[in-house]
Amino acid sequence: MSDKGIDQQLNILTSREHEKVSSSFHYHRYEPTPYNDLYCLFAEYKPNKHGRIVDYGCGKGRLLFYVHFYQQMKAVGIELDNEILKVAKKNLQMYQKKTPVKAGDMNFVHCFAEKYPVKSIDQTFFFFNPFSIQIFIVVINNILLSYLEFPRGIDIILYYPSEDYIFFLENHTIFELKQEIKLNKKSEDERFLIYGI
Repeated sequence: MSDKGIDQQLNILTSREHEKVSSSFHYHRYEPTPYNDLYCLFAEYKPNKHGRIVDYGCGKGRLLFYVHFYQQMKAVGIELDNEILKVAKKNLQMYQKKTPVKAGDMNFVHCFAEKYPVKSIDQTFFFFNPFSIQIFIVVINNILLSYLEFPRGIDIILYYPSEDYIFFLENHTIFELKQEIKLNKKSEDERFLIYGI
């Protein structure tokens, strides 16, 4: 099924229309993860469904709606751009017309990624290169501080992983590579890397 077809099934609009280029050096533009790639991810990767997935730079919420509908997972999206966040919240209203959402199962938070207070229920963290390595380092350190306070299994999912992100995780944290999911045999960039503790 096409991206547009899945959007229609979920009763949301997450296409690239009305994309806005970020004016910040540290925060990158919105680009939705193709549904086909999400299907490939969750066909091979099995998250802890008792935890919650956090999508940094969630945009219009595509990942959140996908995991809630197809994986029955709780999800929270972190988004700095207020205009895009308004679209995500409108998508939630539209989604709820067809799919029941229990209180607390899906939330959108308007804040800088590095200011998000990581909760003990947050166990899976998704990154589609939403910001610079400087912000990524602070975010990962926040996740590790939360882990020290509330020890639990934690997974970091990198989509189209940047070399800077990989280097930092592998050389400056206790995260270890658990899984690689290649999406295109011809391109090393088109893949998911999953790190865990």
